[in-house]
Amino acid sequence: MSLTYTQTCAAPSKTMSNAEFDQLSEFIHDQCGIKMPVAKKIMLEARLQKRLRSLGLGSYGEYCDYVFNSPDRENEYVRMIDCVTTHKTDFFREPVHFQFLADTLLPEFVNTGGAGRGRAFTVWSAACSTGEEPYTLAMTLSEFAANNQGFEFSVVASDISTQVLEKARLAIYGEEQAACVPAELKRKYILRGKDASRGLVRFTPGLRGSVHFKRVNLMDERPFPAETMDAIFCRNVMIYFDRETQKKLLGRLCGCLKPGGHLFLGHSETMYGSELPVVRITSTIYRKTQ
Repeated sequence: MSLTYTQTCAAPSKTMSNAEFDQLSEFIHDQCGIKMPVAKKIMLEARLQKRLRSLGLGSYGEYCDYVFNSPDRENEYVRMIDCVTTHKTDFFREPVHFQFLADTLLPEFVNTGGAGRGRAFTVWSAACSTGEEPYTLAMTLSEFAANNQGFEFSVVASDISTQVLEKARLAIYGEEQAACVPAELKRKYILRGKDASRGLVRFTPGLRGSVHFKRVNLMDERPFPAETMDAIFCRNVMIYFDRETQKKLLGRLCGCLKPGGHLFLGHSETMYGSELPVVRITSTIYRKTQ
């Protein structure tokens, strides 16, 4: 069900009414696929508090009216999604995926005359959050390129949140965030800030330049042209979607993969029952067959 922008919510109140929650949660689901059961009402209230304060609004009823009727509503949709999306990630999270990429997938492509020879190996980090995953991919691919002359690659990173994309582009992290990056990779790809007391590090310009960021809503029918990706990392994203939305997303991702391309999912996610042209390599890695 799509909401119209002429709707108004219930009378102002200090807490979010059930009607206001239903309207906002349905809109969030329509916009970005995130399921928002009533058990998350308190969480939604808390996350939207900053928007009410920023706009000088006294209630969620006023906020609903602003979201659906204001001339600025298109911009507010983006800000609201920034508030409600989750951005938990780490460098080298689920390391078996990067091991498989480096030890199995990349050598196979090179040895069979595939990506990386004459054209760039292209990998998409979908829902990249603050950048830890795409920079991990860039380090992994850079290390492979250093040992395979002529190998070229491109990392495309996307998220629905403009706030996290800005952080990802800057590539500035606390030292504790970068603690799980192997020491030899830190020496090659990470620079320390001039003020050591701030405890900040930043990736080198060369590594930053290999990652291309773009705002993408995974609910879009065609987030990228068909069959453009050699690999897609879309991990720990589908857990926020209902089953029907998961099936649609998997179809879109599969459509973006080249034949023989690989899809990497999170440790608790699966393509079981999807009826898509893929074969299972392990419980979280799938190869497109046609």
